[in-house]
Amino acid sequence: MSGWNLTGRVPDTATEAAADDALSVSQAVELAANALDAIPQLVVLGEVTGFRGPNARSGHCYFQIKDDSCAIDCIIWRGSYAKRTFDLRDGMQVIFTGGFNLYKATGRMSFVARSFTLAGEGMLRQQVAALADKLRREGLMEASRKRHIPVFCSRVAVVTSLSGAVIDDVKRTLRRRNPLVEIICVGSKVQGEGAPAELIEGLARAAAIEPAPDCILLVRGGGSFEDLMTFNDEQLARAVAACPVPVVTGIGHEPDNSICDMVSDRRCSTPTAAAESVAPAIGDLVDVLDARERRMAVAMSGAVRTRASDLSALGERAARAMRARLERSALALRAAADRPCLADPAWMVERRRSDLEQTAERMASAVERSHRRFADAFEPLPARLAGSVSGLAPKHRELELAASRLQREGRALLAIRQADVARAAASLDALSPLKVLARGYSIAYGADGVATSAARFEPGDTMRVRFADGSVTAQVERTELAEPKPDPSRA
Repeated sequence: MSGWNLTGRVPDTATEAAADDALSVSQAVELAANALDAIPQLVVLGEVTGFRGPNARSGHCYFQIKDDSCAIDCIIWRGSYAKRTFDLRDGMQVIFTGGFNLYKATGRMSFVARSFTLAGEGMLRQQVAALADKLRREGLMEASRKRHIPVFCSRVAVVTSLSGAVIDDVKRTLRRRNPLVEIICVGSKVQGEGAPAELIEGLARAAAIEPAPDCILLVRGGGSFEDLMTFNDEQLARAVAACPVPVVTGIGHEPDNSICDMVSDRRCSTPTAAAESVAPAIGDLVDVLDARERRMAVAMSGAVRTRASDLSALGERAARAMRARLERSALALRAAADRPCLADPAWMVERRRSDLEQTAERMASAVERSHRRFADAFEPLPARLAGSVSGLAPKHRELELAASRLQREGRALLAIRQADVARAAASLDALSPLKVLARGYSIAYGADGVATSAARFEPGDTMRVRFADGSVTAQVERTELAEPKPDPSRA
């Protein structure tokens, strides 16, 4: 029984040996991951497809890059994508720099891109997008800046290559739609080196034509993105925006959109569409003119009827106003003719004389009444004045008595003050230095004022001596100092 297992089958020795040497899934994945880590950093060129990102939660981007025969999963971490200079989109040809990585949980291999740049046409598209954003910020693409193009242009200048089929299509379209349009062709290169400069010169020559064209058609046939790069030139775009004549562009086909299309006054999908936009079909113009003629005739008839009715009403109003004015003038004339001053001019003088006489009589009466009134008021005044004067005698006596008392009191007060002043004057006179000088004394003055000692002077000094009746200036010949008296308290 020892040679049988629980299943009842004979054990295979070779299988058991192989199982002992087998790797686990984790070991196999780890081995593959180590092998991928050993691959150096790669630079891969491919087309972006299935782009998803940045992820709302993680910020990472997930997509595939492919070529004609193969595709691989690609990841760009959030930090790497934050350093981008452009946004990834499906269809872009991009150069990625990075390495392979194996997600161990599922064993799925991905290419982790650490940086990326545009390649080929993608780089050109990035440059065009940057230029478009720059000109947009400057306001060159604002609709308010773009000029109005006449519905019917009688003179059209076409700036394009004169050797291609485009100029023939434009001429054929203009002649078919309206043979009255005058076409002026200005030749220029539309592709290759020096094409932008020739187109700028062509625009300048077209704008300088006299008389000036109604608009300029800047057109070119279809081509690849690189072929149309001439019309993405910054200087050409600025020349289109600054052109004094409105510019209509028809460059390439419907999907194509260049910088010149963005700054032009009108963008059309093709050169033929540009020609059609500036030259309405002559049949349409005839229909429009007929319709406008009919509307004008109806409007003119209505206006004439309205004006005739208004004129009739105004005539009636003018007649009524004239009659009313004449009637008022006639009444005023009759009233003026009936006035006495016109019928009898002397009547006015007599009337004024009568008024003057009445006024003189009223004035004389008023003067007489005023004289009597003032005389009546003046008669009692002397008696009243005499009565008023008789009452002043007692007051006069009282005033004399008060004056007498005031004089006595004043003299008594003055006597007391005079005695005090006399005593003070006698005291001052007794103390006056002049009295001392009068008794034979004098005062000596040195350079510093009054000198109280002979030591103040030296021989040759000048001194002034004050007497009672004047002063003397003298020069010191010598000084003699008295002997000091002994102090009794020291003896």
